[in-house]
Amino acid sequence: MPINIDYLRKVPFFTGLSAQDLEMVADVMVARFYPKGTILFLEGDRGEALYVIASGRVKISKSSADGREQILHILGSGDIFAEVVLFDRGPYPATAEAAEDTHCWLLHNTAMEQLLQAQPMLAIKLLRVMSRRLRQAQILIRDLALHDVYGRMAGLLLRLLKREGKPHKKGIILDLQLTRQEMASMIGTSRETVARVLSRFQKDGILLLEKQKIIILDAEQLQEWT
Repeated sequence: MPINIDYLRKVPFFTGLSAQDLEMVADVMVARFYPKGTILFLEGDRGEALYVIASGRVKISKSSADGREQILHILGSGDIFAEVVLFDRGPYPATAEAAEDTHCWLLHNTAMEQLLQAQPMLAIKLLRVMSRRLRQAQILIRDLALHDVYGRMAGLLLRLLKREGKPHKKGIILDLQLTRQEMASMIGTSRETVARVLSRFQKDGILLLEKQKIIILDAEQLQEWT
């Protein structure tokens, strides 16, 4: 997909840049298309670029020593990732996979360094992104250590609610496009346990399940579980 300056202007990372600066960004970006299921890079691969999602979704995950997957983030349109490699020139710290057909724009390290020299404001925004990711990782570690599976699921739903929730006549709807297995991998449990917890929440009147969609009826009860 062509790199659209008007779209770049809407990406939070680039807000505040002039039209001339956005043109400079677009000139050094490389467009890539990844069909669903494509591995963009593997944990440990040489870090080469920052990614901006133009459309679609990307799953960021790590693997444990026994091969189990821990999903760290599900990112969508406008999000950036792999920003850490710009600073330490090390390998990618996690694996990125296209969760659906996805268009990305890549900023290779050398090009990004030139942009940061020309626009120091972008460096500050990068640090903010990294700080937010660190905070999310700390929350995940806390939840895994301190909460039972009901609390972890409630916490996940609340985070998704804040990020992707949309008003619905019965409450707030989450159109997740996440499988039960992916949700399980995000909170460190099994697919069967996720199904059981969601059924319990539905029985308690906290939510409604509609295929891939979840309608949150009572966010306050979810908060109590955390």
